[in-house]
Amino acid sequence: MNSSRFSDKTVRAVYDCCAEYGAEYMEIGFKNSKKIFSPAEYGAWRFCDEGDIARIIGDRPRNVKLSVMADAGKSDYKTDILDKSRSPIDLVRVACYSRQLDEALDMAKDAKDKGYEVSINLMAACKLSERQMMSDIERLAESDADILYLMDSFGSFYCKHVAALMKALERICRPRGKKIGFHAHNNLQLAFAKTVQAEECGADFLDSTLGGLGRGAGNCNTELLLGYLGRDIAPAMRCVQREIEPMRQKLGWGFAQSYMIAGFLNQHPRAAMAYQEKTPDADILEFYEASKAAKDAEITARGRTAEPALAR
Repeated sequence: MNSSRFSDKTVRAVYDCCAEYGAEYMEIGFKNSKKIFSPAEYGAWRFCDEGDIARIIGDRPRNVKLSVMADAGKSDYKTDILDKSRSPIDLVRVACYSRQLDEALDMAKDAKDKGYEVSINLMAACKLSERQMMSDIERLAESDADILYLMDSFGSFYCKHVAALMKALERICRPRGKKIGFHAHNNLQLAFAKTVQAEECGADFLDSTLGGLGRGAGNCNTELLLGYLGRDIAPAMRCVQREIEPMRQKLGWGFAQSYMIAGFLNQHPRAAMAYQEKTPDADILEFYEASKAAKDAEITARGRTAEPALAR
């Protein structure tokens, strides 16, 4: 939404807020390649250089671990992720699609060998056939990662899908000593409900963002999750009011009919995001018909036997 251009003031406020409400981890940004993402175009939090992180922490480190997201195919991880002894980062979260699993496994091993906690976050699981899903979970269970994440990338899962996949992760990954995480998107206004479902199914890690901040429809609101977990919501509400809400007014994430359509059709939100940037008189029915046609073409190209395992 903003090319990772967050002010130091905002990042520090979120850091302090996370410590005050008792977050175990704060993801401070990406560890992505400067060869792919130009520093002239993207802010510091696309790269999370150790010097930038140190500037936020200052001489008053708080009691919250820091994590970064490293995307398969977009990260120079062998050089940009330093040995843990040289970095304030605690957890490296490796994000990948199924087709990138080989690289993700190598990234996880690299980070683990350097001394970090490591997660592998499988994106777009909603697109996988049952056979591919089970194959990927089996491979993840044997990886070097400490945590295995289910990513509701397109916001298309219902609670029943989360429950089924969490059951598979528990059965296959838990015996190998892996912890389990869940990350929801809010296309169908179910991010909070799905996160609660994951917690009830035994998830160890639950992702959320202050004010639901996130691309497109956004994510599970931290303040909602804190209330559900019985924690004090005041620090989160204070930070949302002062730092996050002004950004939302400008950047405009959150539920919209275009994101709902993308969620129902199990599609990437890029087309919905483009629709949202059009003039106010853009026709939502035209967008729906075009999206549905694209979905029909995708099914035809893949063959109906390749439809996702959790298709409705």
